[in-house]
Amino acid sequence: MRTTSNPVFRNLPKQEGNGYASFGSATAGASQATQQFGQPQYAPAEPYQTGPTSRAMTIDDVVTKTGITLGVLTISALVSYFLVNNNADLAAPLVIGGGLVGLVLVLVATFGRKMDNPAIVLAYAVAEGLFLGALSFMFTSVEFGGVGGSALIAQAVLGTFGVFFGMLVVYKTGAIRVTPRLTRMIIGALIGVVVLALGNLVASFFVDGGLGLRDGGTLAIIFSLVCIGIAAFSFLLDFDAADQLIRAQAPEKAAWGVAFGLTVTLVWLYVEILRLLSYFNND
Repeated sequence: MRTTSNPVFRNLPKQEGNGYASFGSATAGASQATQQFGQPQYAPAEPYQTGPTSRAMTIDDVVTKTGITLGVLTISALVSYFLVNNNADLAAPLVIGGGLVGLVLVLVATFGRKMDNPAIVLAYAVAEGLFLGALSFMFTSVEFGGVGGSALIAQAVLGTFGVFFGMLVVYKTGAIRVTPRLTRMIIGALIGVVVLALGNLVASFFVDGGLGLRDGGTLAIIFSLVCIGIAAFSFLLDFDAADQLIRAQAPEKAAWGVAFGLTVTLVWLYVEILRLLSYFNND
């Protein structure tokens, strides 16, 4: 299994087997040798052994679990938005609290190897929904210096799912093949933007605007476009990881882990698109 830029998928199996219908085709990476950062090929491993009461995961399981997760996130975001709309003082607590809880759950799921735990996945969806609902209000409310209203949120949602389905088509058609080199490039770029974002945050404590990566200027626009591009290409690695998991005949509950990973990337992409749109609406 190739390493993916999404930490939630890091512990997927390193094997292929005769599996069910999956995200992509052989040209999209399923027929490639299993590699990691250019290391020698792993020896073939046995597919998952499912118990008598369980079955192997299919693409239908992935779609269903992802739909449930996004549904919970959407409901939570709507509740958060209307709460903040009625009481603007709740905005900061919901953004900070939801964001921190979501981050903790990602760390617990990743390092505790609980990616397929539905309770953790749905709890993450609730926390991120509270975060996104309040954050969306702050980006679009004049009270917080935002503009655009609900139209800006609708544009960000459409843009997010437009990128998602566009990259899914790219993966299925094999227009861009997921290779170890592509994986290394995306992971390197991801580490780079994280370091820059943290550096900008630290600098903002001493200099107004920090490094200028989030102040709405030309550099901020370029940085957001780079982040959106990296998030988009991360979907290719996520699709490939899910594809390999299906082919390895992982248990049905593993679909929760796939839904978790895709949701993490979708949340990041939405925030970056919303931020970019807010820059243009402030001009």
